[in-house]
Amino acid sequence: MKIQFREFDPFDLWIWLEFATVPSEREKQYVEEVFDSWFFLGKLGGFNAENLQVQDVGLEISYTFYDEEVGDQSLVALMHNMGDVEYEGIWARCWFDLGTSDAIALDVLINALKQFAQDYVPIEQLIIGGQNEDWPVTDSRNRANLYNGQLN
Repeated sequence: MKIQFREFDPFDLWIWLEFATVPSEREKQYVEEVFDSWFFLGKLGGFNAENLQVQDVGLEISYTFYDEEVGDQSLVALMHNMGDVEYEGIWARCWFDLGTSDAIALDVLINALKQFAQDYVPIEQLIIGGQNEDWPVTDSRNRANLYNGQLN
């Protein structure tokens, strides 16, 4: 799976997937579950690089002391919004407002999608950010309002 980064705005981010073939309805459901799960973890503050106490310990984590105050004092890192996953031929796209979540969120998504592409649905390319010339998007900045039910 080829991974490409284009223009990146964490508050107005399109993520694009190019599949090897047109995905089936079941495959679309799997893709949506990956994005939904990733977003839900982000909405709960799971991608907070300021509080990676277990990761920072290293390989031997038996009987590790977890300092709750460090976790409580770190800045919140919450994703704000997600659009619907949309499909057109061999392409899928989804809009996100990553809010204050940290870049580790993208590493987690990339790792998950790489394994997903090997085990479930072949993905040729993952594009993070930017636009797709063949599939224009509406004004992304208004999408948050649209998904929050504020636009008709």
